[in-house]
Amino acid sequence: MPDVMAYGGLLVIGDPHLEGRIPGFRKDDYPHVILDKLEWGLRYAQAHRLLPAILGDLFDKPRDNPTWMLGRLIDLLAGTECIGLYGNHDCAEPELCDNDSLSLLVKAGRIRLLDGQPWRGSMNGRSVIVGGSSYRQQFPDRVDAMNGDDGRAPLVFWLAHHDLIVPGYEEQGRIQPREIAGIDLVINGHIHRRLQDVQTGRTLWMTPGNISRRSRSDATKDHIPSVLHIDITDEGYTRQFIELPHQPFDEVFHSILADTSTDGPVSAFVAGLAELQARRTESGAGLVAFLEKNLSQFEQPVTDEIMALAQEVTHNA
Repeated sequence: MPDVMAYGGLLVIGDPHLEGRIPGFRKDDYPHVILDKLEWGLRYAQAHRLLPAILGDLFDKPRDNPTWMLGRLIDLLAGTECIGLYGNHDCAEPELCDNDSLSLLVKAGRIRLLDGQPWRGSMNGRSVIVGGSSYRQQFPDRVDAMNGDDGRAPLVFWLAHHDLIVPGYEEQGRIQPREIAGIDLVINGHIHRRLQDVQTGRTLWMTPGNISRRSRSDATKDHIPSVLHIDITDEGYTRQFIELPHQPFDEVFHSILADTSTDGPVSAFVAGLAELQARRTESGAGLVAFLEKNLSQFEQPVTDEIMALAQEVTHNA
């Protein structure tokens, strides 16, 4: 384990979503591509004396992840201090349990979860605290900490994995950012794209987004896979996004098939069927797209049952 006194800052890694199959309409070798991104981030952190911190959703599926992937993770994290959270994709139940893949890494000492046990140390001569609230875990009302050896209050960072009400995510969000006494910066995962910062009194809220692009959408097309580099300074901290190596959007995702037929239900059926036939994706994204285009003609109970069956089939594939 490296000497915590050697750290100069943090490297925040947003929601890797590791999995053993290719998601959505991606056409590359996603399982190895996303592991390579994580490895790049860990090596960058080591080279720049940064403490790596994962914002939750290390895995996309909580259980039954490939053994080769777990083995590579154990190797990647060997000799590295890594802190983080669990996200909603990391646990099959409301909280992390022994049957979830992330628990193996925690028990092996490869990742230390922050819930109830913040990281405390010194970075570039400043006292620093890094706490966290995993999926469904509450934010603290305040953080009280003793002054450091230099007589100053510590810098306090808080990692989270929640639905925040922030610009660009107002309709999906449930938690309003607020000033939390004693916390300088909240860094939230869960939301897959980078969104605007929100300042609430002393507390700044950041949403850096994922280190990958999982779905084919306009929002994903604009997202640049990055990690968040935080340097601790005598005055406080500085932050910058570091772009991860990645391929252009059109090389990562299958294109949307053009629909040249007439408008209406027939058009939706033809477009969806063409997508389904041409894009036999490993995760069943073509099937889901086809159903979404055509189920509006049925009553809601029938639609719900069909979608439930589709999700069951694609999940078990």
